[in-house]
Amino acid sequence: VQLVESGGASVQAGGSLRLSCVVSDHTYIFTDYAVGWFRRADREFVAAVSGTGDRAYYPDSVKGRFTISRDNAKNTTYLQMNNLEPEDTAVYFCAATVDYCSAYSCYATTRAYDYWGQGTQVTVSS
Repeated sequence: VQLVESGGASVQAGGSLRLSCVVSDHTYIFTDYAVGWFRRADREFVAAVSGTGDRAYYPDSVKGRFTISRDNAKNTTYLQMNNLEPEDTAVYFCAATVDYCSAYSCYATTRAYDYWGQGTQVTVSS
């Protein structure tokens, strides 16, 4: 399974970015996978979406500013980030797992995910 992120860039505070994560796999179909976004070396949880796309999860730090979505026809998950703050500066990683989670506590932990991308840099200047 390969995950490739894109969309990272440098923006001013208050700006927006949309990150993309393409999941390539020949074993399972894309809707079998939950996808999450994490940031920084300590893999702070940012957002996750269930395989079916009917459930999304966010920590309080980004709730209301970030939105995760998926386009199952393109095997792609998006992270729309609005009203960016300098504190959002980080390398953002997407991760995938065959979806077995049913609660926030599962989706928000790195241990739930088996596959990771290489990351994309987001820099927010004040």
